[in-house]
Amino acid sequence: KSREIADPAADSSLKLAAAKHGDEAASKKKLCVKAAKEHSIPEDLNKVLENKVMETVLDFSYVKLSEVEMTCSGDADREGIVSKSVSSHSDLIPGVYEGGLKIWECTFDLVDYFSEAEIKFTNKTVLDLGCGAGLLGIVALQGEAAQVHFQDYNSTVIDEITLPNVVANCISEGRRMMGSGKDGKASKPPSKRPRKAEGSPDVLNRCRFFSGEWSQVSQLLLNSNKPCSKYDIILTSETIYNPDYYSALHDTLAQLLDRNGHVYLASKVHYFGVGGGIYLFEKFIEEKNVFRTTMVKTFDQGLQRCIMEIAFKNCC
Repeated sequence: KSREIADPAADSSLKLAAAKHGDEAASKKKLCVKAAKEHSIPEDLNKVLENKVMETVLDFSYVKLSEVEMTCSGDADREGIVSKSVSSHSDLIPGVYEGGLKIWECTFDLVDYFSEAEIKFTNKTVLDLGCGAGLLGIVALQGEAAQVHFQDYNSTVIDEITLPNVVANCISEGRRMMGSGKDGKASKPPSKRPRKAEGSPDVLNRCRFFSGEWSQVSQLLLNSNKPCSKYDIILTSETIYNPDYYSALHDTLAQLLDRNGHVYLASKVHYFGVGGGIYLFEKFIEEKNVFRTTMVKTFDQGLQRCIMEIAFKNCC
């Protein structure tokens, strides 16, 4: 009843104020972009593994997340993503923490596919985009890739998860190769003490590590003093959960992929709660008319999942 007798002029003013507030919020959202940063590899690799408790799955060593949640604080968690993730019981806080602390199941789908399809990484330049634990890039390193670059939204993920995992899997002591543990179970019991890193293995000289939002990382790579060729292969898993990020992801792929390169993307068919999914992204790509896509593998167990291969149209 009060709405019926409200002053039309006042109502109009309220609408204008609300619209202005909405525009300001949208503008702030656009301006809130995490800057890109390249992370250096410490000379003393033992520092990287210091106080890290490792687990093993599919013959990969990786940092035990529960230990990171309990011990990562202060300077090691300057972004506050560990504390925020734990306190909110969330694996995703858009614009703050984008899930890189956790290994998502599609990562293992893609690792298995590399072996099944005999994907060759020898002498290739590879980007692990939205790398998280970095397992996809580690496979490429073990496959004798010439260069492997790792990117995650959060710098804490790179420093506390990705870099330790790469060091643990690629140091000279007992370097691991993929091809066993195909059932997904741990092939060895978890290690309760950090592995000792002896010397700086050549494999780490083939790595670079970046954090920040995709468009910012693209600009950093393209404008870097260090020459960076386009990538022969871009690997990415579970990065299309949010349709708001599709444009940035598409542009990044278009800017960084070599003309004859290939993207291997693993995803769930649909992400409940955030609205993204493989077919929605496929439609987005079709509308842009830059790439062609091929569904190379589907999984029907549990939540439906797919692996998509992406390449430029009219490429070799």
